[in-house]
Amino acid sequence: MKRIISLLALVFLFNSCSPDSGTNYSLELLPVESVEIPTEFTLGETYQMKMFYRIPTNCHSYNSIYYHKDLNKRTVAVEALVSQQNNCQELTENNLYECSFDFLVTSNGSYIFKFWQGKDEQGNDIYLNYEIPVTN
Repeated sequence: MKRIISLLALVFLFNSCSPDSGTNYSLELLPVESVEIPTEFTLGETYQMKMFYRIPTNCHSYNSIYYHKDLNKRTVAVEALVSQQNNCQELTENNLYECSFDFLVTSNGSYIFKFWQGKDEQGNDIYLNYEIPVTN
């Protein structure tokens, strides 16, 4: 009984300490400016894939990596958390930020990586494409 009361008190304490800031957030993809990836893979090995991107406003912050796989194709982008505020300011410094992920090579042939770079004037997605062969 003592444990149940302690557990309930702990849950209540954590919930009561969570301030509601009232700020809404959304997710937004950020264009990948450049990447550092190998020119070939070895089956069974793991490789670090680096992406470089820019943050457009002070309301944007890195959240995660968007990663979608379809057979041997990988579509990758940087996902940002955007605070929905009226006082967001465009960032003037031209800093590149880096994020990375590990990729385990599990099949033969080659992999096609499509790194999202934004949209063109017609609203079509633009990708930085790489085809990486797998050696044994």
